This record gives sequence, C-alpha cells and structure tokens, in this order.
Amino acid sequence: MQRPLRTRDSAWRAVLYLAVAGWLASAPAFADDALEARLKTLETQLRCLVCQNQTLAESNAPLAEDLRQEVRELAVAGKSDDDIRAYLVARYGDFVLYKPPMKSTTWLLWFGPFLLLAAGAIAWWVIVRRRTAQRAPRGDALETAPATVERARSLLDE
Repeated sequence: MQRPLRTRDSAWRAVLYLAVAGWLASAPAFADDALEARLKTLETQLRCLVCQNQTLAESNAPLAEDLRQEVRELAVAGKSDDDIRAYLVARYGDFVLYKPPMKSTTWLLWFGPFLLLAAGAIAWWVIVRRRTAQRAPRGDALETAPATVERARSLLDE
C-alpha cells in the first residue's frame, strides 16, 4: 500500500514544481513587458538623427538601431527616462528630442517653418504687386489713347 501513496506524492510534487517553475518563468516576462513598454514610449519621444522626420521607434536606419540599443542598455542599467534623455541631449543636442524644449537655442526649430512661410508670402505679394504695376496703363497713355484711335480711324478711312 505504500507504493501507490509514494507515486501520488511524487505526482503532486511534480505538479507543484511545474507550477512554481511556471510562476517563476512568468515573473521576468512581466518585467520585460514593462521594460518594453517603457522603451517604446521613450523611443517615440526621440528623433532619428538620420531620418529626421521619424521617431527612433519608427526608423530602420543603422544609427537608429544603435541608439535603440544604447537606450536599452541605459534602461537596463537602472537609469530613469529623464536621465536617458539628458544623456542623449548632452551627446547629440536638443535636436534628438522629437519635441525639443522652447529655449533660445531652439527658437529656429520652433519658429523657422513659420518664418519661411512668412518670407514666401511676402515674396509672393511683392511679385504680384510688381506684375500688376507693369500691366497697368500709365496716366499719359490714357490721355493719348483717344487721339491715337482717331488717327488710326483716319488712316483706315483713306
């Protein structure tokens, strides 16, 4: 009778070991999921220095891959998101941030497109004004126009 009891105990131990092993295996997965979500959020806040119009998460450039790896290493080392951003800004400047802060060194990044748009609008206005000024008849041309018409009629009548 002792034998079936031992087999049953062994079976329960095996189930218990498997349950504990499964629980231990899933614990790092939660940490990895949290780290992956944190890295994804951080990578969407950083600009690819090669593509310039894509975030670090969207870019497939080799430099973006290197930067993602560097961000991952810093995060695994225990650095906070602010520490990682500060490190990258110190290394690459404010341009590495997808939304750079408003300060005197980044005014051109913030207002440059609007300044170019205003310069284009002013240039368009000046060109249109010059063209209309060239096409408009002068005052003396209006005064001589009836005399010219009369002379042309007299020449045609002859």
